[in-house]
Amino acid sequence: MSARISRWLADRWIMGVALLVLGYLLLPIAVVAALSFNRPSSRLSYDFNEFTLDNWRNPCATSDMCHAVVRSVQIGFVATVLATVLGTLMAFALARHRFRGRAGINVLIFLPMATPELVMGTSLLALFVSAGAPQGFWAVVVAHVMFCLSFVVVTVKARLAGMDSRLEEAARDLYASEWQTFRRITLPLALPGIMAAALLAFSLSFDDFIVTNFNAGTTVTFPMYVWGAAQRGIPPQVNVIGTAMFALALLLVLAGTLSGRQTKKPP
Repeated sequence: MSARISRWLADRWIMGVALLVLGYLLLPIAVVAALSFNRPSSRLSYDFNEFTLDNWRNPCATSDMCHAVVRSVQIGFVATVLATVLGTLMAFALARHRFRGRAGINVLIFLPMATPELVMGTSLLALFVSAGAPQGFWAVVVAHVMFCLSFVVVTVKARLAGMDSRLEEAARDLYASEWQTFRRITLPLALPGIMAAALLAFSLSFDDFIVTNFNAGTTVTFPMYVWGAAQRGIPPQVNVIGTAMFALALLLVLAGTLSGRQTKKPP
């Protein structure tokens, strides 16, 4: 019996460690989800006082918070579209073409990812001030596109590197034009990587505080609102927004996974 138990533990210890690490990562999210159903005893208290659904029934009890959420979604959407389009074009150029300076560009792509956000935020602030550009919505969009672009390029490029080039060659052998090959073969195969890059860019933009704080001016995003509200008491509806965003991201990932499995099933 002891040998059987030892063998069972030896075969599954990696899974056990993985579950422990996953639980450690999800513990803060579980706390936020629990606090979204909490009626705190005071604005400065974070203890679980009383269960309630009022926070979910009225998530916009604080109008300033909802305005900040809408502004973060607007900035994230515009920055995601621009970064995804530009990053996808760059990824195709770097993965499919040979040109002078390609190796140097590959190195430069990683610089925004490796640069501390404090340095990037102050540098962009100095750039906007010296250029006479006003701070605000579009300054934040430009800043978010700058640091999201690297993540999009890396994600899409990894997807392109894993694609089978023989499928495109087969399409051209069957007299498909370049546009038909791209629309029916290349783009559907690269689309999961593009969508993953877009989701990553949106989450980075929606979550950013440091770079935004330097360049926002009078524009208040959701992270900036939470930072300001922490000094006078964070409303419990903040936990509702955080839980809803996590649930939405989880549903999108599950939908993508299920659709990918369905496409892989033999007819």
